[in-house]
Amino acid sequence: RNNTPQERKREIMADGKEYISCPDELGSIHISEDVLAVTAAAAALEVEGVGSLAANLGSDIAELLAGKKNLSKGVRITVTESSVTVDISLLVKYGSSVQATARAVQEGVAAAIENASGFTVEGVNVHVAGVTF
Repeated sequence: RNNTPQERKREIMADGKEYISCPDELGSIHISEDVLAVTAAAAALEVEGVGSLAANLGSDIAELLAGKKNLSKGVRITVTESSVTVDISLLVKYGSSVQATARAVQEGVAAAIENASGFTVEGVNVHVAGVTF
């Protein structure tokens, strides 16, 4: 996966979603930011000590209005020409080390996005919004 920074660009496709486009020798590959967000969410939920993702108010309202479950609630993806940054809000299980859980989330999310997309992850910012019992 040799996607040099100059080759990537953002496009809005017919479905209204934003995609990261990477030219390839056989054509172009378009990856929706939603794919990266769901990948990040799944990786975070696999970490021992994570209770759930914590949605922000905006995504909760959007979920209610749309009448569908948002698999990437609590995840915001920021894409630049050379890297991806992830902001993820979550709840930690009571009794778990907040620091250790957050660090494991950072490592797991970065590895998952890099493996799935080939993009460099510049940072994973973990926002611990609360505790679950």
